[in-house]
Amino acid sequence: MNEYNLSDETRDKLRKVSTASVATALYKRGLRNQFVQGVTPVERKPVTMVGQAFTLRYIPAREDRNPITVFRDRDHKQRVAVETCPKGHVLVMDARKDCRAATAGSILVTRLQQRGVEGVVSDGGVRDAAGIGALDMPAYFARPSALTNLTLHEAIDINVPISCGDAAVFPGDVMLGDGDGVMVIPAHLADEIAVECAEMEAYEDFVLEQVNDGAGIIGLYPGTDDDSIVKFNAWREQTGR
Repeated sequence: MNEYNLSDETRDKLRKVSTASVATALYKRGLRNQFVQGVTPVERKPVTMVGQAFTLRYIPAREDRNPITVFRDRDHKQRVAVETCPKGHVLVMDARKDCRAATAGSILVTRLQQRGVEGVVSDGGVRDAAGIGALDMPAYFARPSALTNLTLHEAIDINVPISCGDAAVFPGDVMLGDGDGVMVIPAHLADEIAVECAEMEAYEDFVLEQVNDGAGIIGLYPGTDDDSIVKFNAWREQTGR
């Protein structure tokens, strides 16, 4: 189990940055495969999702193990994951990128929201997408499916290392989701990534102002010219950024 605890300070910093900035910061450290592929917001939210990963792993369902009666088992892993995912965490589900059947529906996702969970990410399908999209809590999935998870998925493990959209997710990693998708930040890098990305966002705001005023991007973006950095530092003093 990862011992990292996401601080309020780091969470607040990360809420102000984009998946694109995080991807660049991780790329500088040699990490190229931290974006959850094939997953989009059920509905775009005004808030950026930031929370540590609590994982659920599915394997292919086998007919003799997954009749509808398995939901009578109070230890059913899907239900237990919904009831034990900690407040402020993100439930991340590994469905092997098989979105033909749902991995959750609006009732389970509503329960997660009611329990104070930060968000949910699945590389499989979801039922009742409209109901999930109407919630305040961010949710990401591959596409809608009316089929119950039991037709194709068996929930088998809770809070173990998983793959989600071809990205490795370890329990405790920090999940950051915006309108573009979801990035996985290794827990041991989360604090420094938050600081670096806050700086990157400030510089990009400066660049956007410059471009809107007619500036060219060579030497400005990225900031490879000394003159660009001098102008940026003056802009920071002026704006308090």
